[in-house]
Amino acid sequence: MIKTYIKKLSVFTVLLIAFISCDLERLESAQEVAEGGGTLDTYTAYTINATDPTGSNVNGRIVFWKTDLDQTLVQISLYNTVPDFLHPANVLEGPSGSGGPIMLTLDEVSGDTGELEENKFFLIPDTSFYDGIPTMDSHINIYLSGTDDTIVATGDLGVNADPVETN
Repeated sequence: MIKTYIKKLSVFTVLLIAFISCDLERLESAQEVAEGGGTLDTYTAYTINATDPTGSNVNGRIVFWKTDLDQTLVQISLYNTVPDFLHPANVLEGPSGSGGPIMLTLDEVSGDTGELEENKFFLIPDTSFYDGIPTMDSHINIYLSGTDDTIVATGDLGVNADPVETN
C-alpha cells in the first residue's frame, strides 16, 4: 500500500514539475475577420407570412446578404415550424399565390430549429442575384414537407413587396 502511495505521489510530482516548467501563454482571441474571410453587412430582409389552413402559423423572415467575396447568401428564420419535419423552400416567379415556375430551390428548413437544415446560409456564388432583388418579380414558398406540398408560409420578394429591413 505504501508503494502504491509513493508511485502516485511520484507521478503527481513529475506532472506538477512539467506543468510549472512549461511556458504557458494566455492568448487573446482574434476578433477580426481573417484575411479573405469576407463580411456580412449588406442585406435585404422580407417577411414570410403564414398561409397554412390548419393554423400552424409558420412565419418569419428571409434575409439576403451580399458579401465582399462576390456571393449572395440566403438566410431563413421561421417560427412555429413543425418539429421532426423538413420544410422545403423555393423562390418562385411572380407574386404570392400566382404559382409561377421555380427560380431557385433553397435548402430545406428544419422544423426543429426554423432555420436551414444543412447550413445557416444558402450560397449563391455571385452578387448579381443580390443586386437584382429590387427588380425581381418573385416570392418564396415554404411547404409542409417533401411529400406534402401544402404551402405553410409565403412571402413576396422584389417588386412585389417592400423589404422590412435593408441597408
